[in-house]
Amino acid sequence: MASPEDIAKGLRVAEQEMEYRVDMFNKMVSTCFDKCMDKRYKEGDMNVGETACVDRCASKYWQVTGIVGQLLGGQGAMGQ
Repeated sequence: MASPEDIAKGLRVAEQEMEYRVDMFNKMVSTCFDKCMDKRYKEGDMNVGETACVDRCASKYWQVTGIVGQLLGGQGAMGQ
C-alpha cells in the first residue's frame, strides 16, 4: 500500500504533467492560429483553407513534440 508521501509525490507529478500538457496545448493553439487564421476576420466561421491548415498544423505539432520527447527520453536513458 502506498504511503501518504508516495501519494503526495504522485499527485505533484500528475499536477506538473497536467500543467505541461496545458502549456503545450496553449502554445500549439497560438502557433496554429497565428499561422492559419486570416487576421481580417471576414467570416464568422473558418473557411476550408483555414480548417485544413489548422488540421495539418496541429498534426505536425503533436508529431514533432512526440519525436522530441523520444529523443530527449533516449538521451536521458543514455546519460544514466
